[in-house]
Amino acid sequence: MPDEILETASTEPQPQPEETGAVEAAKRTRVRGQRHIPSGIAFVDATFNNTKVSISDMHGNIVAWCSGGRLGFKGSRKSTAYVAQQIGAEAARRAVSFGMREVEVRLRGPGAGRESAVRGLVAAGLEISLLKDITPLPHNGCRPPKRRRV
Repeated sequence: MPDEILETASTEPQPQPEETGAVEAAKRTRVRGQRHIPSGIAFVDATFNNTKVSISDMHGNIVAWCSGGRLGFKGSRKSTAYVAQQIGAEAARRAVSFGMREVEVRLRGPGAGRESAVRGLVAAGLEISLLKDITPLPHNGCRPPKRRRV
């Protein structure tokens, strides 16, 4: 990294490439460390209080994520369908910047933002190849919490 700083700080005129092919090749080079991920998995966790969307590559490494709190919403507004659509769109925008075009969507939870988050993913330019519900179902192994008294 210090070598790059010294090269750009040089006052000597840089030699210009004479061939147009070399100029095009120089323009096309990506930033070092930038990954190109064409497809991935979008996990939508829709609870009664919030909606979270995380997008990973096919190996499970998280590429982008977003939630209601990250967008600045507080309290009961985080659980609305409108905010869930904004969350899906923001997470998708970040994933598209890595070159992602296609995702599998895995939905979890009973919240209001399930479908809205998926609409946000589509609105941001991602194509959905699979839509799957992975909500965990109880099999009577755990005792449920006491009834709520209001």
